[in-house]
Amino acid sequence: MNHRERVQAALNHEEPDRCPMQVSFTPEFAQRLRADMQLGGDRLHNPHGGGNTYELERALGEDMLLTSVGWANSYYQSKSNYTDEWGVGWGLQEYETPFGIGWYTEMIHHPLADDSAIASYQPPDPNRPELYEEAEWMIRSFKDEYWIVGVTVTTIFETAWALRGLEQTLMDLVLDPDLADTLLDIPYQYHLTAAKKLVELGVDMVWTGDDMGGQHAMIISPQHWRRYFKPRMANFIAELKAINPDVKIAYHSDGNIWPIIPELIEIGLDVLNPVQPASMDPAEMKQKYGDKLCFWGTIDEQHTLPDGSPDDVRAEVIQRLKTIGKGGGLILGPTHHVQLDTPLENFWAMVDTIVNTPYSSLR
Repeated sequence: MNHRERVQAALNHEEPDRCPMQVSFTPEFAQRLRADMQLGGDRLHNPHGGGNTYELERALGEDMLLTSVGWANSYYQSKSNYTDEWGVGWGLQEYETPFGIGWYTEMIHHPLADDSAIASYQPPDPNRPELYEEAEWMIRSFKDEYWIVGVTVTTIFETAWALRGLEQTLMDLVLDPDLADTLLDIPYQYHLTAAKKLVELGVDMVWTGDDMGGQHAMIISPQHWRRYFKPRMANFIAELKAINPDVKIAYHSDGNIWPIIPELIEIGLDVLNPVQPASMDPAEMKQKYGDKLCFWGTIDEQHTLPDGSPDDVRAEVIQRLKTIGKGGGLILGPTHHVQLDTPLENFWAMVDTIVNTPYSSLR
């Protein structure tokens, strides 16, 4: 099977020759990985797939390639403080690892923190042709071999609170529903326009979603999710499938979102990402919803990859293949971008075990 056929089989709830794989990495881990693989280039790496050469992904044997349009591309734009095109201000936060100094970009200015700024705010234009040049090139160059994913993550909630501030946005959901609706519609309309364009161009899947889960429970109540986010996501999915009924929709949320999974299925979701194992048991997820959903992720980026041994990593991959991967329906990968604190021995244990474990060996 080639990469594309492998993903298609898995999403059809069939066991391909091996489990499909998708891995993303922070810019500093990408740089370390390039050096380890003796690959050239020092272009700043976008984990969401915007502006990448895809040399790393292809060299690793990944099966899906990502091309991103939207606010998520605002992360990791620079190694110094900057303001993105949405007006969100970013600062750098360094962290130490045994393998060097990493850095995160964190929001330090919210342009819609003042109520009066919302009515007059002009978001970026999602119809600019240059936003889609990479997707057009990628589809033209790689679609025969790879499964192409159009990325519009941080679709509603995360972009909204980047603009407004998290605490204030959460208060708005309770205290000022009209203002909250106005705020949420800004990123919703932008990312819907972008996603529709990506489907028209020919991507195989659209990756959407927002972090609705904390480590042990949802960040907002299921009732508030139903009020503000479910109808928007239902329309989002319906509009994309009206353009191409075969397009697959993946929804991202870290953390524990057990209460809303049946309703995500109800509104047409195909693939749930990343199934964070410290928050939701992947085997239980498969048992409850494996006939209706496919899954993408499941390898623990919180504990196993950074802190476990290579044997621990290999054992987790095999466990996933035998449980949530049984009968297909799984794309394996870490539950977040691989961080600089991950030993290369663990990274290669994950990749090599996925790539070199045929489904036939598990029976």
